[in-house]
This record gives sequence, structure tokens and C-alpha cells, in this order.
Amino acid sequence: MAVRRRTDPAVGRTAVVSWRSGDAARATVTTAVRFTLEEIADVAPGHAVEVRVPPWGAVQCVEGPRHTRGTPPNVVETDPETWLGLACGLVSWHDAVTDGRVSASGDRADISHLLPLQAVRDRS
Repeated sequence: MAVRRRTDPAVGRTAVVSWRSGDAARATVTTAVRFTLEEIADVAPGHAVEVRVPPWGAVQCVEGPRHTRGTPPNVVETDPETWLGLACGLVSWHDAVTDGRVSASGDRADISHLLPLQAVRDRS
């Protein structure tokens, strides 16, 4: 089942390009984060891992056991700048986890194989 998108993909990609160019305006970051969260849920549909980027959003993704109540067993949480860096391939998963910018708990929480996201990689 496809993810229900709230962010128009063209608008989301534009926000990511603007962010990569140094635009750190709240509206730009918000749109870029929400778009990339929707994108990872589309690329890896499921409910086994919750990816959180407070305060802008959270999605469930990756096939596996569905989580329905309480704290999910597999959680990835990070700040917006780190998330966008991971999504765009500007930050490595290993480095972000090692230096504490990403909190990843649970057996399925390593989502490094899904990053960077194809929809936002630099095409130049």
C-alpha cells in the first residue's frame, strides 16, 4: 500500500534543494523533513521501525511486526539537520550513530541500507 502523501513531491524536492543550498528557513526545513519522511515510508513500507524527527514528524516504515501501542521496539530519532544530511547522503549513518546525532534502538533500527534516498540525491 502506498504512503498517503501530504507533501507534493515537486514541492518537497524543491525544499530539499533549497536546504542543500543553505536555506535554513523554518518553512523550508519543515517541508524538506516531512517530504523525506514520507519518502522513506514509501521506499520501505511497513510498521516495524518508527523514524522520528521532532518536532516535524514521524513515520513508520520497514516490513516486520506491526507496532500498535506504547513505545515502539525499533525507533530511530534525530534532529532535522542530521536527518536531512542522512537522507541526502551528506552524513553517514555510522558517523551519526557513533557521535550521538542519531538514536537507534531495536533489532531493525539500522536503516542505513535505505539511505541516501534516491528522490533527494544530488543529480549534478
